[in-house]
Amino acid sequence: MIWGSDPLVFGGGLLCASLITPLVRDFAMSRGWIDSPGNGRHIHCHAVPRLGGVAIYLSVVGALGIANILFAVTGTSAPYSFRTIWTLLGSATAVFLLGLYDDLRPVSPYWKIMIQSLAAVFLYMAGFRIYRMDLLGSGHSLSAGLDLLLTVLWVLLITNAFNLIDGLDGLAAGSALLSLAVMFVVALFRNDATVSVMTLVLAGAMCGFLRFNFYPATIFLGDSGSLFIGFVLSAIALAGSQKATTAIAVAIPVVSFGLPVVDVALAVVRRLIRGKHLFAGDTDHIHHRLLKKGFSHREAVILLYVISAGFGLLSLSLLHGEHRIALVLSVVGIGVWSGVRYLRYAEISEVQSLFATLLQRRRILANNLILRQAAEALEASSNFEGICKVVKATLEPLGFAGVCYQLHAKNGNSNGLFVPLRDDGNGGLWHSWGGEKARKAEWELRLELAPLEAHSLGRVSLFRPSCDERICVDSHILSSTFRLALSGAVERALANGSTHAGEKKMAEVARAHRAASA
Repeated sequence: MIWGSDPLVFGGGLLCASLITPLVRDFAMSRGWIDSPGNGRHIHCHAVPRLGGVAIYLSVVGALGIANILFAVTGTSAPYSFRTIWTLLGSATAVFLLGLYDDLRPVSPYWKIMIQSLAAVFLYMAGFRIYRMDLLGSGHSLSAGLDLLLTVLWVLLITNAFNLIDGLDGLAAGSALLSLAVMFVVALFRNDATVSVMTLVLAGAMCGFLRFNFYPATIFLGDSGSLFIGFVLSAIALAGSQKATTAIAVAIPVVSFGLPVVDVALAVVRRLIRGKHLFAGDTDHIHHRLLKKGFSHREAVILLYVISAGFGLLSLSLLHGEHRIALVLSVVGIGVWSGVRYLRYAEISEVQSLFATLLQRRRILANNLILRQAAEALEASSNFEGICKVVKATLEPLGFAGVCYQLHAKNGNSNGLFVPLRDDGNGGLWHSWGGEKARKAEWELRLELAPLEAHSLGRVSLFRPSCDERICVDSHILSSTFRLALSGAVERALANGSTHAGEKKMAEVARAHRAASA
């Protein structure tokens, strides 16, 4: 069912935005309220006014005011709740004024969060709240404190998520428009006239504004626009969820706002891993990464529109029943993971590496024990034949294909001392059990052969044929315990070789002396 007021409020919002936006743009330019391209996070090349939120706010209020006047003049009853709509706008006005002040004079992030939280509390008191929570089992009502906390967190998340993705011309406005389309379809499905009107009046204003905001933009949303849009969308989702089943009430808004939610989640993870302040800006948002990968400004925006539309379609599929939630969330999870891997976030790779390390911890502990046992065996070795047996038995299971020794005392000893090591012709002594893989290895670890409180004997290089597989061992044990034991074994082997050479030399001298006496 489509209510007769729907075309009226949509058309009113569209007309008002089409007329008001150029007026606001020209006024801001005349007063010098512009966004200059000097900031490192800005990608525009010319000064652009950033008070687009004023045009959207006035268009929404104006369209609703005109609709109310027409209903009063004609004596007809409006099919929606005036009280609900104006209550929402009352809270949204506080957020709009906060953003407007921030556009003119920067506001501390803490003040922003505090004022947004107060506006969210006002919404909660007016009936816009999360009553129930159920994604995994049967639904149950939340306690008063918990539903207030979840409501405030939801409003803060969506409000600031749309603020964060406002980095390309038309991106935040277009993404919000697609989310509004989803909210409108859901309202039609549930026969909710109030939510339908709220979505259409904002959608009309967004359509009128987007003409001036799409690339190349002549006016930006600014914080007044992005915060206002995000706040209203979060409130619309809360209002619409009250007529839905428990699980659907949570899942549809979360999925439909997929793009901004994923972007803000990635921003939080990035900044926590880097040790940066959560409110510190950066140039690693999704749209920034697309530009770095070679997409043009327009191509990046259109691609993100398509992604937003995909999230919207997936959320609408949940209208057919709760049994699809697991499937939809699985598709969303796979899509998000694939997208993150495509964007190649270093922080996500580190998190993935951390989880892989945790999963392989048992194998790491076993390999650490092997290294410690090898160190004990090396302490009892006094020749290179014994050393080679221990080294091969230890390193081959770890993925190494061979070792090469560069010894300072090599030239002072006979080649027989170093058996089974082979001279490579360049001063190195090879011990390879991986064939040619060792000489063509992609990865090499060099360890200094230096026993405790002794001079350096040289170094040993450990070779792996590939760097793709993780080394499941504690590097400290390899470079400390194992290295020191190997250094001591090499020192003893060289010392034994020198002793035998000295004894042989003395025997030769004695024989020569006896021959001369005869």
